Amino acid sequence: MTRRTGRAVVLEEFGKPLRLREFPLPQAPDGGLIVACGYGGVCGTDLHLQQGHLDIPIPLTLGHEGLGVVQALGAGTHHDAAGAPLAAGDTVMWASSIACGVCPPCRLHREPTLCERRRTYGVNRALGDGPELSGAWADHIVLQPGTTVIKVPDGTDPLAAMSLACAGPTVAHALYERRPVRLGETVVVQGSGPVGLAAAAFAQLAGAAKVIVVGGPAARLDRARAAGIGDVHLNIAGVDDPEMVLRKVREATGGDGADLVIECAGVPAAVGQGLTLARRGGSYLIIGQYTDAGDTLINPHQIVHRQLDVVGSWAFTGAHLVEYVRLLPALTARFALAGLVTAFPLEEHANALAAVADGSVMKAVLTS
Repeated sequence: MTRRTGRAVVLEEFGKPLRLREFPLPQAPDGGLIVACGYGGVCGTDLHLQQGHLDIPIPLTLGHEGLGVVQALGAGTHHDAAGAPLAAGDTVMWASSIACGVCPPCRLHREPTLCERRRTYGVNRALGDGPELSGAWADHIVLQPGTTVIKVPDGTDPLAAMSLACAGPTVAHALYERRPVRLGETVVVQGSGPVGLAAAAFAQLAGAAKVIVVGGPAARLDRARAAGIGDVHLNIAGVDDPEMVLRKVREATGGDGADLVIECAGVPAAVGQGLTLARRGGSYLIIGQYTDAGDTLINPHQIVHRQLDVVGSWAFTGAHLVEYVRLLPALTARFALAGLVTAFPLEEHANALAAVADGSVMKAVLTS
């Protein structure tokens, strides 16, 4: 018997517990898909959304990163983003956002990541806009025409794919479009959450000579080490003398600083620290300040004296998700990504969000 309803985790009020609700399962839209969403990632951004730190419409179904199995195709939907035929039963991932294509960033500046009216699953698709099943924290999701959908390579562990489901494309954008890692470079990564580990893993794949991860707490660094991500791991979380740790980072670079420092911590104070970790003539790539966590003091002399290229990178497009999925065979062959994930049944969404908030897990993923 064909299922006619789907369950979804809904944000109804900021700062209040989420609610598991049931909604009618519609027909697949023309040009779109219905996907049985077996895996929905819990991102730090979801915590900010739940707490009301971002201006979004509510109520809405949460979840902007997912993986699932195609259940139904709407009229005119025949291929994924890479041109491969799509059929019911295929395992796919999808980009969270659809750019409008007509605003100045889309039309004139070739920057769809900066689209002024992008629609994002699990972020700004309110229940009242329909369909209600428009987030990955659900057992089904309705994907609209224009969504970038890509088949997952056969044999890929879904948990491994989900370990960096949002972080991977975000870093693909940063390292492909904004400032690439060059062969033989020494790279420092600030932050040991999913974005930091994605940056470190991608830097290793790109041919960095040494990758130094500075973050914390210690358990996160241990999991990174166990996964094979990073060459040097230094804990700066909660230490009495952060400057001592920063000296160790510089020593690990050889003394002169890194060719490239990548900020993935999301802590404003990390920016001032990171500027001092790059060599003269080096680069500072800032990815982690996705939400506005406040101001911080920096010393602009560090930028001028070191003659740094300081570059920011925001979000990702469907093309960057495709790049991430294409890299999955190489990533999973080299790094033990599935070990970064802690799975929670959909019903335990509150426990998953709490675990992300207290840092007791590296990556939480809801399963249904």
